[in-house]
Amino acid sequence: MNIIISATSMTPIYEQLQTQITGLIASGSLAAGEALPSVRAMARELRISALTVKKAYDLLEQEGLVQTVHGKGTYVTGLSSEMLAEQQRREIESELEKVVQKAKNYGLTPEELKGILALLLEE
Repeated sequence: MNIIISATSMTPIYEQLQTQITGLIASGSLAAGEALPSVRAMARELRISALTVKKAYDLLEQEGLVQTVHGKGTYVTGLSSEMLAEQQRREIESELEKVVQKAKNYGLTPEELKGILALLLEE
C-alpha cells in the first residue's frame, strides 16, 4: 500500500491517512474483503503513532468503508459505487463549507468566490 504522509501539511495525519485509504478503495486498488495492515504494522511502516492509525481506521469504519473484526483485522467492505460516490460528495461538501466560511471571514463576495472556483476548475 502506497501511503504518503506529510508532516508539514496543515491536514492532520489521521485525515491524510483516511483520505488516501478512501482513495485507494474508490480507485479499486483496495478491493472488498481485502485486509488493511494491522494498526501497529501501519504505524511502524509510516513511522506514526498507533493511536493516529487507529483514529483513521475508526473514521473509515464509521463511514462504512472498512469493518474491523476483533482479533482478525480490518477489512475493506463491499460498498456499492453509489455509496462510495455519496461518501466522496459529502467529504467534498465538508471541505467546501470550510472554504466558504474562510472566504466570508476574509470578506469575499459570493461572486468573487465563484470566480476563484471557476478559475481553479479551468486548470
